[in-house]
Amino acid sequence: MNTIPIKHSHYYLNTLIETSSDAIAIINALGVVEYWNSQAEQIYGIPLAAIKNKKISTFFKKEDLKLLEILETKKPVYNVYHQPLPDKHVLISSSPILDSDGNLIGAISIDQDITSIVKLNEKLSLTTTELQKVKQQYNLQGQIGPFSEIKGHSSTIQSTKELALKVAKTDATVLIQGESGVGKELFAQGVHEASLRKDQPFIPINCGAIPEALFESEFFGYEKGSFTGAHKDGKAGKVEMADGGTLFLDEIGMLPLDMQVKLLRVLQEREVSRIGGNVSIKVNSRIVAATNSNLEDMIKKGLFREDLYYRLNVVTLKISPLRERIEDIPILVTSFVQEYCAKYQKEIPTLLNSAMEMFINYQWPGNIRELRNVVERMIIIIDNSTIHAEDIMSIFPVTTDNLVNKKGLAQEKAQLEHERIKEVLIETYGNKSAAAKKLGISRVSLYNKIKQYNIDV
Repeated sequence: MNTIPIKHSHYYLNTLIETSSDAIAIINALGVVEYWNSQAEQIYGIPLAAIKNKKISTFFKKEDLKLLEILETKKPVYNVYHQPLPDKHVLISSSPILDSDGNLIGAISIDQDITSIVKLNEKLSLTTTELQKVKQQYNLQGQIGPFSEIKGHSSTIQSTKELALKVAKTDATVLIQGESGVGKELFAQGVHEASLRKDQPFIPINCGAIPEALFESEFFGYEKGSFTGAHKDGKAGKVEMADGGTLFLDEIGMLPLDMQVKLLRVLQEREVSRIGGNVSIKVNSRIVAATNSNLEDMIKKGLFREDLYYRLNVVTLKISPLRERIEDIPILVTSFVQEYCAKYQKEIPTLLNSAMEMFINYQWPGNIRELRNVVERMIIIIDNSTIHAEDIMSIFPVTTDNLVNKKGLAQEKAQLEHERIKEVLIETYGNKSAAAKKLGISRVSLYNKIKQYNIDV
């Protein structure tokens, strides 16, 4: 086995450090910086030339440095949330560096910048809270009602709305189940708006969007000075913020097992303790959870606690996927067309029946979210006053694999192809070479299709 020559090891190490997308810092046993990669320069705004061969404590407060802590404890840490600067959030993995005799010669820190994730999470929470306040103002004026944003007249969606309205009047915990994109958060908001808590906060937590290291502080908050980088006055967690209102736990199946235990305790005892605090804070919040996972299967695999499942599953709202309520599709399409024409200041087009059939016959694996995106794309791209099935096909790749009515749509596609070939042959005065070129197919394919469709030329 070949070994790396000692004279080349420095270059290998430098290349390895610079290739990393994370900030990497190495200090010696005295706390002097030996390595500081370009990502560390970018994240912390300190050039290599300024920090190399200088004590790292010159640039950071001692209490803000995990590296110096590692020199003392000689114990590695992995994926620990840290805030080394007021505007920086990182996940740190640090280890002591030992020589062949086990003597400490330094420490290495690998910092993953999660500042954008933390800020996005805060922005989403703030936006949702502000949106909820606006909705509450409209509700007070009697302009809209609970579940008004949930469109459709199918029996499945109507029965789900009726059950949601009935359970909303109680304080029972609700578990909303359904595929991604069916509108679980809209139902959660509707339950809140139809409840006696409607004038109190609606606080959402997306359990699938929070880095695992941040779960506890996001859920329960922390007292001042409880860890490095904490706000000087401490911070209330989402559970505490929802006191008197509704706490919406989206993607509950993504909650780590240790957090499931702590959440169960909150549900049982109706109190929460901030990180670093000794005082229990009473909370009176309504819990609504949502998932697109099969929690019963997760329980069998040991991924979800059975006791928490039964605590959450007092009343279940099961939202049908869009492919099982196709009678709602025209209503949704019309609503989204009006919404995006207003947004982009365009005239509302006329959708021919053939175009609407394209929407109805598609299976919509992404459900309402996917439908909304396709309608928005249609309004942006297609400028025609009348929209045909062909227009839909040009912006939306429909195949027989993702159709509900495969036979019906296959026939419609064949009819469209038949008409298009006849149209091009007329335009080219029967010139098959020119027609094939315009259609983007070979002459042989054109001859076969002329024969297949029995087209007179």
